[in-house]
Amino acid sequence: MSVLLTCEALACDRGGMRVLENISLSLSEGHALALRGPNGSGKTTLLRTLAGLQPAAGGGIEAAPDIAAYAAHSDGLKAVLTVRENLSFWARIFGQKDISHAIEAFDLSTLTDCRAAELSAGQKRRLGLARLLVTGRPVWLLDEPTVSLDATGADLFAAVVRTHLAHGGGAVIATHVDLGFEAATLDLLPFRAMPGKRITADPFLDEAF
Repeated sequence: MSVLLTCEALACDRGGMRVLENISLSLSEGHALALRGPNGSGKTTLLRTLAGLQPAAGGGIEAAPDIAAYAAHSDGLKAVLTVRENLSFWARIFGQKDISHAIEAFDLSTLTDCRAAELSAGQKRRLGLARLLVTGRPVWLLDEPTVSLDATGADLFAAVVRTHLAHGGGAVIATHVDLGFEAATLDLLPFRAMPGKRITADPFLDEAF
């Protein structure tokens, strides 16, 4: 079983302030890691750092280039494009072609010709998560993925992640809820930096967007 991603003594900043320190973790094929902690504990900041969207403030991350796909709070959809067009767009971005499996996995077959603007919040969320299946990337970094999903949508998401893990993928997921599949847990509170520990003069240097 291969290791997909590791970090050692990782430190993360947000808005010029140190948020997390001394985080070490390892993600292997077929495993999921749930990040736990109250709002503001640094879950999003850690995911963005692992995704390469902001630099690590200390320590290091080891992973193959282009190994991870990141799904944030935003669904990342073009409102004027249809479901099919949105998925085709993202598939091309990642050098993929087939979107049929993504449509089927998230039960979007009856919505393929609907524009994203016409979808409900839960349908938009399913479409946003379906993008993961057209990336071809083995590591999924997910920020509160079940927000806006009803029970059926949450079950679809859990089934997709279980299949992803069964095929050797891995996932790091920030969540407050039971995800419906086995996952190790990392509580971020013990890694919180001292309150008010300013690192840079610019409070917006690495602000999440």
